[in-house]
Amino acid sequence: MRKIAVGFLACIAMSGALANDSMPGKVVSVVDGNTIEMHGSDQEKYIIVLAGIDSPELTQKYGEEAKRYLEKLLLQKEVTVHFQGKDRKGNYLAVVLKGKIDARVELLKEGLAWTAEKDPLPELEAHRTAAQEKGRGLWKEENPTPPWIHRRQQSTMQPKSS
Repeated sequence: MRKIAVGFLACIAMSGALANDSMPGKVVSVVDGNTIEMHGSDQEKYIIVLAGIDSPELTQKYGEEAKRYLEKLLLQKEVTVHFQGKDRKGNYLAVVLKGKIDARVELLKEGLAWTAEKDPLPELEAHRTAAQEKGRGLWKEENPTPPWIHRRQQSTMQPKSS
């Protein structure tokens, strides 16, 4: 029992340490418009969700386009990840830089992402607003559905299990 407790505390310490740390790595796959898989310098695999933005789901208009854009920008490239914590699914939330290029900003400029639903960062919101004013990407649509609304709509359509 003691070994389990020590192991558990070590895991907590490691995840807490990563919350404010940076790590170089290589992007090995792009899951969707705001999620990547990276092999870190420690040879571990990390699923990373870009912090502060949300791209359309793959089933939404512009979802595949956001994924392709992120692939072009990051796939098989060396990046630096600045960890911000974890989401409710246990994925790492992070800022991902290729050199000085912030992947989140590039997606927002292209109109392929929204800023976070709750407490959007002003520095990111400025890029989203500029893309919206220029009618870029998803902002070509009159009233695009944010991915968090789309996910809620999809979950209400799922049959409930007993």
